[in-house]
Amino acid sequence: MAKGKAKPVIRVAELFAGVGGFRLGLERASQVLHYKVVFSNQWEPNRRKQHASEVYVARFGQEGHFNHDIATVPVKAIPDHDLLVGGFPCQDYSVASTLKNSKGLQGRKGVLWWQIHRILSEKKRKPAYLLLENVDRLLGSPVGQRGRDLAVMLRSLDQLGYAVEWRVINAAEYGMPQRRRRVFLLGYHRTTPLYKKLRGAEPAAWIGGEGVLGQAFPASSNGPLVQFSIAQGLDELSRHFGERSGRTPFKNAGILMGGHVFTGAVEARYDGAMARLGDLLQPEADVPATFYIARKDLPAWRYLKGAKSEARATANGHNYAYSEGAMVFPDPLDRPSRTIITGEGGRGPSRFKHVVSPDGRRYRRLTPIELERLNMFPDDHTAGVSDAWRAFFMGNALVVGVVERIASALADAILE
Repeated sequence: MAKGKAKPVIRVAELFAGVGGFRLGLERASQVLHYKVVFSNQWEPNRRKQHASEVYVARFGQEGHFNHDIATVPVKAIPDHDLLVGGFPCQDYSVASTLKNSKGLQGRKGVLWWQIHRILSEKKRKPAYLLLENVDRLLGSPVGQRGRDLAVMLRSLDQLGYAVEWRVINAAEYGMPQRRRRVFLLGYHRTTPLYKKLRGAEPAAWIGGEGVLGQAFPASSNGPLVQFSIAQGLDELSRHFGERSGRTPFKNAGILMGGHVFTGAVEARYDGAMARLGDLLQPEADVPATFYIARKDLPAWRYLKGAKSEARATANGHNYAYSEGAMVFPDPLDRPSRTIITGEGGRGPSRFKHVVSPDGRRYRRLTPIELERLNMFPDDHTAGVSDAWRAFFMGNALVVGVVERIASALADAILE
């Protein structure tokens, strides 16, 4: 690019924005083109105080930000944009009624996937690209119809003119500091060169490395591709997909094009430096005393973290056998951390909260800054609310470095 020449701009709409993990990743990836957020929305239902939205505005400003239930935001209030992003909540994506007219479908009230669908359906100028994130169990949900939810989502995007590739990415397998597995879906509208490139590609080659996700996160094939059609009505797909199968047909990588799915298993290919939990800890002198576990409380923590096999009873007197394996205690410092959970805050003993012992003598919980670092956020990004809320935000957040790598690969592909 010639010196002084302005970068191309990709206008972004950020849904379910939380405290801005997607935006941070996009900003860090704005090397060859500029990802500019023109609309963001964050709303926590049934909350008087909208803490996440307040943190978002404190870090990025009020311009273009809506703190309203997305279902109440008219599509005309959302500026035209080139890229729609969002880590949408994992809910039931089934179709609750039949398709009644050409304008769309009715999903269960409040199911947020259908708000994405509403925006894409009603936008006359549809975004060229989509980047969506969810928990990896999306590939196998719900229990009674394994894979139905993803099938309905993919088919609905297919009907709206998108091709889609997806990949389950464990951030730690690519040198990042947390073992956090999430599925990312990257969509290309039929008006884009990338859609046409995918249409002409060999599915195995695209999944194996030619695609944007393959460029961002190199991987090796671990078995043959499976092909099947989901070219059905959404209502029929919702009612019948996966009803006779005990396992999902969706593997951890795949593409959808023209109603046809190609999917296969891949394994991460990475030989760079690996982040370690111990490298991200604050100096002990900077850790408030409230994060240290009192000696008298250690037995309760050891019990919850330990292996168990014991008889228990429900409230109504039903007896049952309960067992679970031991967890490492304290958490090892020489490897990436376990997945952060929303309940990391608070002093109470817990099986799933992280506990570290940097000096080999005292035990403590992780601080809000350390939790931010494990998601690759700036220090004190969530400052201004309670420690419990800060921990909750990081339990809900994504690893910013994953978004950065995908956005960088997408920028390169757009500019080719």
